[in-house]
Amino acid sequence: MSSQRALSSNFGKLLQTFGRFVQLWLSTHWRSLLLLFLGVFLPLQLAILLAGKIQLQEGGLPWDVSILLAIHSTAQANLDSLALTLTQFGTRWGVFPVSTALVMAMFFLKRWRSLIYLLITLPGAMLINRTAKELLHRVRPHLWDSTFPPEPEFAFPSGHAMASMAFVASLVVLTWGSRWCGWVTTLGSLFVVAIAWTRLYLGVHYPSDIVAGWMVSIAWAIAVSLVVKPHLAKLNPETLSPENNEVSATQE
Repeated sequence: MSSQRALSSNFGKLLQTFGRFVQLWLSTHWRSLLLLFLGVFLPLQLAILLAGKIQLQEGGLPWDVSILLAIHSTAQANLDSLALTLTQFGTRWGVFPVSTALVMAMFFLKRWRSLIYLLITLPGAMLINRTAKELLHRVRPHLWDSTFPPEPEFAFPSGHAMASMAFVASLVVLTWGSRWCGWVTTLGSLFVVAIAWTRLYLGVHYPSDIVAGWMVSIAWAIAVSLVVKPHLAKLNPETLSPENNEVSATQE
């Protein structure tokens, strides 16, 4: 009996100790957990839900078609030219060259964590996009005759939506806590929405392609940031000497 009481007492003490540890751990990491839930888990759940629905239903979802037709009802010649030009900034004319310039800037400024973050987040988003397209095989919409050249790839998720959102989300992460973050978030949001509008206006994507692309990129950018912890605004590369760059990178 005495041994059982001692065992029960020890177990109770261990349980109390564990409870205090959990309480302390949560008080320290609750922000990261909340970010993980809101920024990674929920967006991924929405993207997975959309993927499941399009697998069960041929063509667009009911709200996909209605939104596309509503946008197409606004079509006019000047908007055609605007959409054809603006959509290129979602990849080859905008996101890609600016991303390359940003990567080079991080390299020469010796912002190693920021550089690693960009090298993982931006190409990784495109790799995820290619993989998802090949797995889901969603055919692009064809609700009207379009002057835009047909896209050879599958539709889900949108590559332009993913590229633009991954780019903007990365900038938000890198400028978080700085005076630039508000401007980056506001202007970046306008840019992301503008690129999405061009894809819908041109009739090459369903709205669900766009939403899924956004959600996956947000989840990916935040997940990578939780691992890499870039914190661009808090790192002063001028304080790093060539001898301690490698050591400092492990301590940021």
